[in-house]
Amino acid sequence: MANVLLRHRDIADINKIDVYKKNGGFDALKKAVSKMQPNEVTDMVKNSGLRGRGGAGFPTGMKWSFIDTKNWPHYVVANADESEPGTFKDREIMESNPFQFLEGLAIASYAVGANAAYIYLRGEFWQVAATLDEKIADMEKAGYLGENLFGTEYSLKIYTHLGAGAYICGEETALLESLEGKRGQPRVRPPFPPSFGLYGKPTIINNVETFTNVTPILANGAEWYKSMGTADSAGVKIFSLSGRVRKPGNYELPFGTTFRQLIYEHGGGILDGRPVKAIMPAGASSSLIAVDDKVLDTPMDYATVRTLGADLGSASVIVLDDTVDIDWVINKTIHFFKHESCGKCTTCREGNYWMKNLTERIHSGTGAQNDVDLLLNVAKQMQGKCLCALGEFSTMAVVTGIERFPQDFKKAVKA
Repeated sequence: MANVLLRHRDIADINKIDVYKKNGGFDALKKAVSKMQPNEVTDMVKNSGLRGRGGAGFPTGMKWSFIDTKNWPHYVVANADESEPGTFKDREIMESNPFQFLEGLAIASYAVGANAAYIYLRGEFWQVAATLDEKIADMEKAGYLGENLFGTEYSLKIYTHLGAGAYICGEETALLESLEGKRGQPRVRPPFPPSFGLYGKPTIINNVETFTNVTPILANGAEWYKSMGTADSAGVKIFSLSGRVRKPGNYELPFGTTFRQLIYEHGGGILDGRPVKAIMPAGASSSLIAVDDKVLDTPMDYATVRTLGADLGSASVIVLDDTVDIDWVINKTIHFFKHESCGKCTTCREGNYWMKNLTERIHSGTGAQNDVDLLLNVAKQMQGKCLCALGEFSTMAVVTGIERFPQDFKKAVKA
């Protein structure tokens, strides 16, 4: 099966505008702007079943339809922050298949009536930003961006913006605050960005992989897209596979592919032939899944993974074998979240501080069972009480780790 998103693996030099054009590039954008009304574009994306690839899995076309049409101007923002540990798919798209992403971003902008779109990149992606600036200039020179596209009254400019390397700015309202030049901290919601977003105006935010899916949907139709994946999760997904596997990397596969197929057929199996102990399907912010044969044969889609007590999220699949102690895992994740907490809400700021102290004590061998019990209590007290998802995510591995792998913690406090 040819790649839908990672097309550079099939077509050499598709990151060059002439090669991209020869392979159907910008046909979808021309079709949308020249032959379709904005609401028709939104309806096609809605009918395709495309869900946001940034983690939440919210239906993309539905999100676009929420845009406030009584308040102008409108903006579209591409979330290219990609700072979730274990996720590295968007960078490959932007570096190697940038025009498909930019075309999808332009189509989305037309669909919601935006004349300006922004790409918010994590600070470490300064080389990626420079590459995108070159590709945007190529599109402007060729007439695919700028004034009066394809002889119509529609105009569009795309800008890149570098953040300062803050994980919290992957949260969409913190991203908007940062884009406006303010401290990157989340806003209280509601109101939501489709009614009150960038500069207080209606804004649609999706991540890079989501926009990259829009282009082939417009080119081939909603039914074509729904022919891949599952009823719950249409289309293809890039799975970022890492951890104790022989062949870590990005794998574009249809939703419904099993964990076993991803790990063993594509990832080459586990290092030294060890058994799989746990899977984190959504990176550091994920719940830990205790693995058996039933889990390995579970299809990877949004609804089915939830039956395992976890979320698929951005599908940054971290695989742990039986050499990995879970107390070590949560010590690593909590250090990350404590460092990245923006400090705006007390629950996350103080909760992660205390969880870090407790995980350090447990992992160093100086803790007791009371510390494990207290750690679980702190994590559960935080749940549902944080301003944004970061605080909630920080507790996922802690709660599921202690509850599903109690033997690792008994071993740690006896050491």
